[in-house]
Amino acid sequence: MKHRYGLKTLIGIIIASFVVGVIVASELNLTPSLKAISTFGQEKHKNSENKPSTVPAQLPSFVELAKELEPAVVNISTTKVIHRGRQGFTPFQGPFGERSPFRDFFDKFFEDMVPKDFKQTSLGSGFIIDKDGYILTNYHVIQGADEIKVKLQNGKEFKAEIKGKDSKTDLALIKIKSWGNLPVVKLGNSDELQVGEWVMAIGNPFGLDHTVTAGIVSAKGRIIGAGPYDNFIQTDASINPGNSGGPLINLKGEVIGINTAIISSGQGIGFAIPINMAKGLIPQLKEKGKVIRGWLGVVIQKVTTEIAKSFGLKEAEGALVADVEEGGPADKAGIKQGDIIIELDGKKIDEMNMLPRLVATLNVGKEAKVKIIRDGKENTLKVIIGEFPEKEIVASREQAGEKLGMVVQNLTPDIAKQFGYTGERGVLVTDVVAGSPADEAGIKQGDLIKEINRNPVKDLGNYMAILSKVKGDSLLLLIRRANSALYVVLKIPGKE
Repeated sequence: MKHRYGLKTLIGIIIASFVVGVIVASELNLTPSLKAISTFGQEKHKNSENKPSTVPAQLPSFVELAKELEPAVVNISTTKVIHRGRQGFTPFQGPFGERSPFRDFFDKFFEDMVPKDFKQTSLGSGFIIDKDGYILTNYHVIQGADEIKVKLQNGKEFKAEIKGKDSKTDLALIKIKSWGNLPVVKLGNSDELQVGEWVMAIGNPFGLDHTVTAGIVSAKGRIIGAGPYDNFIQTDASINPGNSGGPLINLKGEVIGINTAIISSGQGIGFAIPINMAKGLIPQLKEKGKVIRGWLGVVIQKVTTEIAKSFGLKEAEGALVADVEEGGPADKAGIKQGDIIIELDGKKIDEMNMLPRLVATLNVGKEAKVKIIRDGKENTLKVIIGEFPEKEIVASREQAGEKLGMVVQNLTPDIAKQFGYTGERGVLVTDVVAGSPADEAGIKQGDLIKEINRNPVKDLGNYMAILSKVKGDSLLLLIRRANSALYVVLKIPGKE
């Protein structure tokens, strides 16, 4: 009996010891785990069902990329001489605006304090694209500059000259003297860029040299109303004033964008020009100093769901022809107002903004097939692509030749909603020519013209009627810009 009792006791002790051992091991996390390599090379644990645990993945390091690429990023400082005149500089703005009874007094008071000619400076960024000293940046960084200086990371400074510029894509190519030993960047392929991909920005925000920030690609193909060829990369990598013209870089160390714009009211929202757009223009900027684009000669608008329904379309796609330039390529090809262009040169036009970008890439003189929908039926026409006219843009053909240097259009409900002008009346500025009277007056794309010489502007027809009766040498415009209103004085060329 004693032997049997001792054996049972021994077995019980062994079982109890095993159970206690398992419990202790689990509490101390002594159980061996399975391992797997994460996308960033870090080991992460998996449970018995082979599912990832909550152990965080390691973030990418930008240390080596920053060391390698910072020397090729430059600080660009510009100087512009401002010639002050009574019309061009108004230090006092009282509640009565231009008609203030105190204007003469304050103009005289400030006359001795502010020099007639003074220098205006600004800062931006850029990056060296070859050892010959060519630097890519934004057009708005060097716009109107009388002097451009480039500062390298090592502190060396150079005077730069403008070799080419294109206001429509906000690109500029400048050059410094080189001895063949400049650091350069590698240009990548922005078409391969994916939303969610890590990117790094280098620039000079607020004059702080060679600041590095990082984030991800938030979206592609953004349209922000900056120009006719909008196709921006959106990123949450911190971009601020002074970053303009600097590179947006992927994890391979390739430049995939040029940092260009921000939304002042939002944080973590920046926009960059895709590098593939720039790569297609660099040869022309080098050789010709400008970009020669294809031209179709149509005014287009978005095909909304309501428009698609009224035209008998199943989907809201293509570009609706709102007007045809008389004698232009489209006119000669037989394209008419009311046609919907759904395909050009074999490429489908999914939405309105695709058309101008595609036309701009086609060679002048090329014969291209245009597929349209007219009266609910598809038709294919042949068009000879023309050269985009580089003459000064006037407000309208009916404007009796007064070259103000801007293009305006009616404020449709869709456009009003896009720009935040719902419930407003006036005409929208869709383009401004660099160096034109409109540009010198400070008018910008996206401004809403509400008054001309104190006369309310209701629509395009009303706008042209008011202009046809102007007899002076300047216009007093009341414009709406975002959430503010301001008066600007626009000089009429040839009437000084």
